[in-house]
Amino acid sequence: MAKQMLTTCPRCAELEARLAELEAQVAALRKNSSNSSKPPSSDIVKPPKLKTPGRRGKRKRGGQPGHPRHERPPLSPEQIDRTWEYSLDACPDCGGLLKHSDAAPRVIQQIEIIQRPIRIEEHRGLAHWCPKCRKMHYAPLPQDVRQAGLIGPRLTALVGYLKGACHASFSTIRKFLRDVMGVTISRGQLAKLVQKVSGSLQASYEELLAALPAEERINVDETGHPDSGQRLWTWCFRTPLYTLFKIDASRGSDVLLEVLGHEFDGLLGCDYFSAYRKYMRLNENVAVQFCLAHFIRDVKFLVAHPRPANRHYGELLLSHLRKLFGVIHRRGQFVSEASFRRTLTAVRNALVGDAIVQLPDTREAANLADRFVAHYESYFRFITEPAIEPTNNLAEQAIRFVAIHRHITQGTRGAAGQRWCERMWTVVGTCAQQGRSAFHFVHQAVVAAFRHTASPRLLPDSS
Repeated sequence: MAKQMLTTCPRCAELEARLAELEAQVAALRKNSSNSSKPPSSDIVKPPKLKTPGRRGKRKRGGQPGHPRHERPPLSPEQIDRTWEYSLDACPDCGGLLKHSDAAPRVIQQIEIIQRPIRIEEHRGLAHWCPKCRKMHYAPLPQDVRQAGLIGPRLTALVGYLKGACHASFSTIRKFLRDVMGVTISRGQLAKLVQKVSGSLQASYEELLAALPAEERINVDETGHPDSGQRLWTWCFRTPLYTLFKIDASRGSDVLLEVLGHEFDGLLGCDYFSAYRKYMRLNENVAVQFCLAHFIRDVKFLVAHPRPANRHYGELLLSHLRKLFGVIHRRGQFVSEASFRRTLTAVRNALVGDAIVQLPDTREAANLADRFVAHYESYFRFITEPAIEPTNNLAEQAIRFVAIHRHITQGTRGAAGQRWCERMWTVVGTCAQQGRSAFHFVHQAVVAAFRHTASPRLLPDSS
């Protein structure tokens, strides 16, 4: 009777509710980049890593045992500008005469910059007097020379490359040009050069933007972008052949509708952010693969939760997810693709079954389990469609460059800077993806802009 009164006591119920509320607050405060979607930069103090039993200490720097040795291949004869040959007049040991040998010489190939790595040209339009018209006429200068002005196309491209691809400030670029190349350019002139590069990349960028709605697979991610105290968003769209960045004031589904449209019927790889779920509701044609890596972080949040029921549930799901990725990592060991898919399906079914059957009566666990009920196919689409990755790592890797740039430069100051960033980031990301030189592409684009010819293409030729 006393026990029954204790459990039904209003004061006890109030305290239990308060305890649950405090536990939820403590769990929320423990969130970091390892158990949630928070970025690593939000970890003010990273907790120490727990030592795994049986694991060795920190590995040594450098090449690891069993890894193949990497050696730089020698430069080809076509790349060598000058060759120096050294000979001996007498034996260095005994002073005797020496005979020439056919053995291969000892060779050191050396790369060096010339003392003044610039060329200064002067273009003159000669004056001509017409006695009949009584006028002075000047020979016209070439169009690309007039368009370039003081700084030629290659140096213009270099300034853009240093600014956009190397995260250099105008002050840093100015020092480099002054101290290394022997030319002094003001910060204002450097800013004008960057805008010239930005204009030269516009057509190449817009071609990719127009091509996005027709792609079969796109991985998407977004990150913050500061602009004069205003918080904007950088969106990353990565396809198998190119990467496009777009800066927008919105983080919502309206950006996806603007870029991809209402009729996009390809596959979207993304995280569980609400903008993507809303886009799924607005566009019934799109297929989605939610990132399982993000889901694992949310499971780890339950594993570290103060309530035992949540911890047990999180450990259960985590064990199933480890089995799932264990199968993915052993893909090459299966006798056939069909056998690999069958094993994946069996592990998935066990995961979803336990996630629903063994669901505890807690709000945190219920929120996690609801994802399987509402978006079952979108979490495991990679099982039935081999070309799909189970994670959104492709977009996250591409957008890391933007996060580094933001940390160094602190963002932009206006629309011109935003257009410059998204165009230059697109060139850098796409050229890296295609194994091309970003500087070489920027130089081609600048030359084309100065000559008013067709811009080079970032979109690979499909013919």
